[in-house]
Amino acid sequence: MDHTQYFERARKAGRSLIGLSNEQIDALLLELADAAVAATGELLLANQADLDRMDPADAKYDRLKLTADRIASIAAEMRTVAGLHNPVGEVLEQKEMPNGLQISKVRVPLGNIGIIYEARPNVTFDVFSLCFKTGNVAILKGGSDAAYSNEAIVKVIHSVLTLHGIDPYVVTLLPPDREATHALLNAIGYVDVLIPRGSQNLINYVRENSRVPVIETGAGIVHVYGDATADVDMLSRIVFNSKTRRPSVCNTLDCFIVHEALLNELPQITSPLAKAQVTIYADEPAYAALQGSYPAELLHPAQAEHFGTEFLSLKMAIRTVSSLTEALDHIDEYSSKHSEAIVSQDADNIETFLNTVDAAAVYANVATAFTDGAQFGLGSEIGISTQKLHARGPMGLSELTSYKWVVRGNGQTRN
Repeated sequence: MDHTQYFERARKAGRSLIGLSNEQIDALLLELADAAVAATGELLLANQADLDRMDPADAKYDRLKLTADRIASIAAEMRTVAGLHNPVGEVLEQKEMPNGLQISKVRVPLGNIGIIYEARPNVTFDVFSLCFKTGNVAILKGGSDAAYSNEAIVKVIHSVLTLHGIDPYVVTLLPPDREATHALLNAIGYVDVLIPRGSQNLINYVRENSRVPVIETGAGIVHVYGDATADVDMLSRIVFNSKTRRPSVCNTLDCFIVHEALLNELPQITSPLAKAQVTIYADEPAYAALQGSYPAELLHPAQAEHFGTEFLSLKMAIRTVSSLTEALDHIDEYSSKHSEAIVSQDADNIETFLNTVDAAAVYANVATAFTDGAQFGLGSEIGISTQKLHARGPMGLSELTSYKWVVRGNGQTRN
């Protein structure tokens, strides 16, 4: 099939979303959650076919992997989305002009949303549930790494849509080839916005080559700053959780910035990391502080390229600073504006950090692992936007809407 035919089919399918009640939408999402769990065996078989083609040492392996627990969690998130308020149709502003015109600003769907993503089959379910809830068409371009998984997931979604008499191509899965990517990047008139989810290389490629408007998401070069006054036990827990909870996701710690006043405490702070087999690239002061206490095979001198790197694995850098200002300078230079945290007991330093750091999510005494749509009460997310136009941070239902002006009158004409 010519790629244009996929886009035309998706655009036509969008008409079947018009007029659906919130009750119909939510009932379908609940049914799909049950269907996903019921299809666990089938989904895991397809996923295993993808996993068999990937090296388990690949940083994307964990993102690609589905388990029964992960499918149950995906289903739970769909049920949460079903229970959330649908923002479509909300009146954001309303006024009557002196000439009698009644003007309203009303939330509407973005339209046809294209998603380019890598080895993340959960995205297929997440994107559909959020787009369907808000009346948007989802045009999906998954990577070849997850081709079997995505096909199996879309098959489940299509079966539920068909049972409800809705055109199944409101979620359209493009072929997993480069030609489909090129077509999507140039789908003017068919795609209203394009959202890439994946590595910095993928996001850069989409931004530089797309003729369709792009919302940048995903790439996270994440820092935790341990201030001089930090509670050492708290700091150790936050660094450990931020680094090891799921090393392959975008909210994972990449560089621990430590105040020099805590260098003597560094062996204690990093002890849990050693048990988790985390490789550390430490600058000179941190390396000296850890030498003899941290496993030698896991401790290496930091090179310039280790700062500003999104590791997506059990690796991280440590940078030593002498002040909050120096920490802020480092973050300003290397941050991808995703998630940044300070651990401190100094209220002034906390407020300075939160007000100064330019990122989608900033934290005080909290692990960066919380940058997630479900954790922010959004049900799930279509991505973590790292830009400032239209949406920033986890993109939930409201971020999948635009607005239009509705003007009512009684025969008015303009001079």
